[in-house]
Amino acid sequence: MNTAVDTVDSAATNRSHGRTLGRIGLVALAALPVLLLAAFIAYLLFDRTGLPASSAPPLEDLTVHRVDLPRPGEMEVRVMNGGPSPVTVAQVAVDDAFWSFEITPGATIPRLGSAVIRIPYPWVRDEPHEVMLVTSTGVTFGGAVDVSLPRPARDWGAFWRFLLLGFYVGVVPVALGMLWFPVVKRMGTRGMAFVLSLTVGLLVFLFVDTLLEALETAARLPGGLHGTPLVWLAALLTVGLIEAVGSGRRGARSPLAVAALIALGIGLHNFGEGLAIGAAYTLGEVALGAFLIIGFTLHNITEGLAVATPLTKAAPRAVHFVALTLLAGAPAMLGTLVGAYAYSDLGATLFMAIGAGAIAQVVYAVSKYLLGLMKRDELPGLSWVTVGGFAAGVAIMYATALVVAA
Repeated sequence: MNTAVDTVDSAATNRSHGRTLGRIGLVALAALPVLLLAAFIAYLLFDRTGLPASSAPPLEDLTVHRVDLPRPGEMEVRVMNGGPSPVTVAQVAVDDAFWSFEITPGATIPRLGSAVIRIPYPWVRDEPHEVMLVTSTGVTFGGAVDVSLPRPARDWGAFWRFLLLGFYVGVVPVALGMLWFPVVKRMGTRGMAFVLSLTVGLLVFLFVDTLLEALETAARLPGGLHGTPLVWLAALLTVGLIEAVGSGRRGARSPLAVAALIALGIGLHNFGEGLAIGAAYTLGEVALGAFLIIGFTLHNITEGLAVATPLTKAAPRAVHFVALTLLAGAPAMLGTLVGAYAYSDLGATLFMAIGAGAIAQVVYAVSKYLLGLMKRDELPGLSWVTVGGFAAGVAIMYATALVVAA
C-alpha cells in the first residue's frame, strides 16, 4: 500500500514539475523576441549600420500652443517640442524686436517637452501682437495674439462667472428642450418616428461638428503627437467601449437607458464646446456678449428634445429629468473652467474625439431603437416621415449653428 501511495505521489510531483518547466519554457520563448529586438536596436545605435554620420542639424519642430497676457507688461508663451531632438530657444522677438526673456524649466526643451517663456513686453490692449522664437540653429517659430486682453483673474469671482457661463450655454438649453416632453408624449407612432428621426439628424450634425473640431485642433499639435490618428483611434475606441458596456444586457436597451446614452454623448460634446468657449474668451478671440449666449441657447435647446424623446416610452420621474439634464448640460460648465484656466490642444483633441465617438454610438443606438419601433407597427424604416425628420434635424442644427457663428 505504501509503495502504491509513493508511486502516485511521485507521479503527481513529476507532473507538477513538468508543468512548471513548461511555464518557464513558455516565458523564455516569449522573452526571446524581446531580447533579440533589444540586441538589434543596440547594434543599430552603436554601429549605425556603417552609414556616415550626418553633419546636418537635426530637424526642429517647436509648437506655440498659446500666448497669455497674465498682467500688463508681461507675456507668457507656452511651447512644446514635437521634433526628434532637443531644441534650444536662443532669442525671442515680439513685433519684430528682440526682447529679454525667462524660460521655465530651461532654454533647452527635450523631445515632447514643454516650456513657458515669460517676456517683459508692454503690450497694448485690444491690439494684435506677433511673437517669434529663434532656436540655437537659427530656425524660427511664431505665434500671435489676435486681440490683446489680460488673462481672467484667478479668483473666486472669475471662477463663478465661468461656471455661470457654462450653465447658460449648457444646462439651461437642455432643460428648456426637455419641456417638449409632454408634447412628444402625445404623439402617435408616425409622430414618434418623425421626432426620433429628427433626433438622429441632430446627433449626426453634432457628430460631424465635433469630429471636425477635433481634427482641426489635432492639426495644431506637434507632429510627434500624431494628432489625426489619435482622433480616429480615440473615437473608435469610445464606440467600442460604450457598445461593450451595453452588450452585457439581454435584449434591447430600455427607453431610459437610450435617453441616458444620448445625454452622455451630448454631455461629452458640450464639454468640448465649453473648452472652446473658455479658451476663446481667455485669449480674446470672441466677445461673449448676450447675443452669443442667445445663439448657443438656440443651438443647444434641441439637445434637450433629443434626450426627452425616448422617455415617451417609459414612465420617468422628476429625478430622471434632473439627472439627464445635468448629464447632458453640466459638462459645459466644467469645460469652460478647464478651457479658461488649463486649456491644452492635446486635451481638447482627446476629449472632442471621445465625444465624437460617443455620439456616433448614440446615433447607432437611436437608429436601432427607431427601426425596432417601426418594425413593431409594421411600418417601413425608410419613408417620407423618417427621411423628413432626419433632414429637419440637420437643417435645424445648421441654422442655429449659423446664429452662433454670427
